[in-house]
Amino acid sequence: MILDLVRVTEAAALDCARLMGRGDEKAADQAAVNAMRKAFDYINIRGTVVIGEGERDEAPMLYIGEKVGTWADDAPEVEIALDPLEGTTICATGGPNALSVIAMGSKGSLLNAPDTYMEKIAVGPEAKGVIDLNKSVKENMQAVADALGYKIEDLTVVILDRERHQDLIAEVRSYGARIRLIGDGDVAAAISTAEEDSGVDMLLGIGGAPEGVIAAAALQCMGGDMQGRLKPRNEEEITRAAKMGVKDINKVFTIDELAVRDKVMFAATGVTDGSMLQGVRFFGGGAITHSMAMRGKTGTIRYIEAEHHFVIEDKKYVFKR
Repeated sequence: MILDLVRVTEAAALDCARLMGRGDEKAADQAAVNAMRKAFDYINIRGTVVIGEGERDEAPMLYIGEKVGTWADDAPEVEIALDPLEGTTICATGGPNALSVIAMGSKGSLLNAPDTYMEKIAVGPEAKGVIDLNKSVKENMQAVADALGYKIEDLTVVILDRERHQDLIAEVRSYGARIRLIGDGDVAAAISTAEEDSGVDMLLGIGGAPEGVIAAAALQCMGGDMQGRLKPRNEEEITRAAKMGVKDINKVFTIDELAVRDKVMFAATGVTDGSMLQGVRFFGGGAITHSMAMRGKTGTIRYIEAEHHFVIEDKKYVFKR
């Protein structure tokens, strides 16, 4: 089934990569959504999107509650968290680390969260168990540094470059740590904390809640750690969260509450070149994709390079499924 997930992320990546660097975020995102939705039609699952791109009234995005897959009688029932194009601005500008990502698991394996913000902290395997969102930034940085055998000033922290993070950025700098500011793509940033050669030790800050759940699933597969706390923007989002089962809006969710390790799988395909995956590379009549597939129960991580060949339908190139 994990390879079926890769086929879905490949489809989304192939279609939106054609719009890389063209400056149209909406068109790139829509291309990824359309391709992903169509690819799901070939997958023998009874899937429900629990983390998607908004609510049902925001369709044609893959919305929370949407049913995907064949829904055959013998198909397994699963929950899905997805982002057809994680890093829409990155793709539109041709920047690094745009991805198509999916996490999937059995019922109850993924947190049902509204499309709102989430405060996050993420680390790799060596710092697992030492983070706590209820503690201060300095306390968390010191705990991670101690776990890694570092001084605080040896740490590299990745943070989204947003106005809301100006105080956080200033605080981290005041402790002497290094910062890698990113414009978008905090799923890839969270995953980088668990990659040996990434040079990133922890992620801090507020990003999208959907991306938080997806990142947690990936980090579960890699042995990392993460915590999240919803940061709703208004009363409507608090109400939506309550309807989804989040009674305490200030609750800190552990990684096991965000995604259950033994029940989740994760797949990603590179759209643009990045530290984790290469982007889609087109050639005459086809393209090459680079993907990763991970399973939480075993911790297996597969890297897959695939060569795709296109056919012409309605005067447009489409890849053979």
